[in-house]
Amino acid sequence: MASVLIVDDAAFMRMSIKRMLEANGHTMAGEASNGIEAVERYLDIKPDVVLLDITMPEMNGVEALKRIKILDPEAKVIICTALGQQSMLAQAVEYGATDFIVKPFEVDRLIAAIDKVMDK
Repeated sequence: MASVLIVDDAAFMRMSIKRMLEANGHTMAGEASNGIEAVERYLDIKPDVVLLDITMPEMNGVEALKRIKILDPEAKVIICTALGQQSMLAQAVEYGATDFIVKPFEVDRLIAAIDKVMDK
């Protein structure tokens, strides 16, 4: 099963995602509330997967993705996006996002995305 770094500026989303992961055999390796913390936490814990919100304060998900991929080109990053953020999603794919999910998402879609990137 995968260890996942959850990055979202909303604490309730991080807790909700943690519950979804744990109910399906995955673990939360750590959490961050913005892109700066995401890069720092990635270096500290080297998770199997990063679940990265695209819209956050201080440093958005696209910039954090770019920095993580510079540090580790093999990083597996799933972008979480809301409807209407297609231009940022396109940038994230360009910078190496492994997959994406659209909020609000069902637990089955989250687990399928994690399983998919772990198989790569």
